Amino acid sequence: MKLVFAVVHDEDGRKVMDELNKSGFGVTKMCSSGGFLKAGNTTLLVGVEEEKLDEVVAIIEKKSKSRKQVINTPATPGGLDAMSGMYMPYPVEVVVGGATIFVVDVERFYKI
Repeated sequence: MKLVFAVVHDEDGRKVMDELNKSGFGVTKMCSSGGFLKAGNTTLLVGVEEEKLDEVVAIIEKKSKSRKQVINTPATPGGLDAMSGMYMPYPVEVVVGGATIFVVDVERFYKI
């Protein structure tokens, strides 16, 4: 048995869960946030038999879309403009979304 940890964008979380449920997989949802953008993510946990692992990964891949997003970032490493001492954000386009998937072996599984 395997345990899949899938970190997906909040906008994709519900779609991924619904598709996994339709395909007969149980899913546990946890709210999480990323370190880089400090934005909300959804972390999904799926217990699956090894022979169905590829199906779970395919569903996550199908329903998790990457997208471009514009964020404001500091103009200088300290976040302050050297001349004025003021915070000077500037827009930067970054890619968000998609999925980060971890698969670990499960030594024991109990459903009580």
